[in-house]
Amino acid sequence: MPIVIDEKTQEVVVDGGDRFPLYSKEGFRLLSDLWLKVGWDQKHLYTFTWLGRPIIQNPEDMIRMQEVIYTLKPDVIIETGIAHGGSLIFYASLCKAMEKGRVIGVDIEIRPHNRKAIEAHELFSYLTLIEGSSVSAKTIETVRSHIKAGEKILVILDSCHDYAHVLKELELYSLLVTAGSYIVATDGSQEYLNVTPRAQVQYPQCATWGQNNPKRAAEDFVKGNADFVIEEPKFLFSESVVDFRITHWPSAFIKRVK
Repeated sequence: MPIVIDEKTQEVVVDGGDRFPLYSKEGFRLLSDLWLKVGWDQKHLYTFTWLGRPIIQNPEDMIRMQEVIYTLKPDVIIETGIAHGGSLIFYASLCKAMEKGRVIGVDIEIRPHNRKAIEAHELFSYLTLIEGSSVSAKTIETVRSHIKAGEKILVILDSCHDYAHVLKELELYSLLVTAGSYIVATDGSQEYLNVTPRAQVQYPQCATWGQNNPKRAAEDFVKGNADFVIEEPKFLFSESVVDFRITHWPSAFIKRVK
């Protein structure tokens, strides 16, 4: 979709027709969507750390996640996908600040240098690392063994982003989520990142991403599970006309309502 940004006329022109004021909510939305694509292509997300560990996330997504965690104050945060461990350390730092909660990280492979750095971190006492496929029966049973009866559970899915894998994770880990909490299927932005040069060079399968993505898995999951709905967490504070997230996690927050 051709987009022309004209600072002189202060307009954003979409596909040669629709015009929106540059300094408007819709103008901001259009620029933000483009910024997300270009930033992903340029690996902007690979430039951040949290307390010394790389955290490959959009900062807005992490701040919004912080709002959810502080509101819920879960006893256990489960995250599939560890990579360098930055997200785990981020969640652990929140647990320490709240004086409540601990974090379970699951990954099919925890690379030795990452494990060494995570285990040496000041916040490692808040973490449990589990190596194994996130959807294997053995891994699920190991995760369950670290959860006590009556604990409030929040789950974040950030491992393999294929539709089938995410849907399987949703089916398995949703059983652990407590009422009022969330299972969060991250990186649904894969749906539209297939148009970027980086995707087309590095990911030959990107042509399928329009359907093969976490967003579609989340949307299909809730269609067949009446106990869950996709529900965007409300902004806890706002003095802005902007009422949408600038996110790589569209349709990600799946709330257990009963």
